[in-house]
Amino acid sequence: MSPLCPLMLALALVAVPGAQGACPVPADLKDTDGMRTCAKLYDKSDAYYANCCQGAVLSVEPGADLPYLPSGWANTASSLVVGQRCELTVWSRPGKGGKTRKFSAGSYPRLEEYQRGIFGNWANSISGLYCKCS
Repeated sequence: MSPLCPLMLALALVAVPGAQGACPVPADLKDTDGMRTCAKLYDKSDAYYANCCQGAVLSVEPGADLPYLPSGWANTASSLVVGQRCELTVWSRPGKGGKTRKFSAGSYPRLEEYQRGIFGNWANSISGLYCKCS
């Protein structure tokens, strides 16, 4: 086996979709008081996973039901992390309209990689959400 094979395998594993990058680990999602956070949405992502989950942050409490996102957040999120034992349901239009998708616990550093219909993706497409934890 060539000495380059292990190196190529390592590079391939780093570049797979779903890689965590700079995103926090779902188990670490807590607010400043140590209370559980259901999800965090970020307004920055990048072609390099190490630069994802950056910029402004919208922290979502367990049980949050936001058919209309706070000012400046509609169609802004491009990375997100969902806490352990939580599920985030998102909609593409305000008032819980349009396309919908459920994100289970995990890191989603590049929402461009998740399809929203035939031609779209979820980057800059979230206009409403509901987050629940068990």
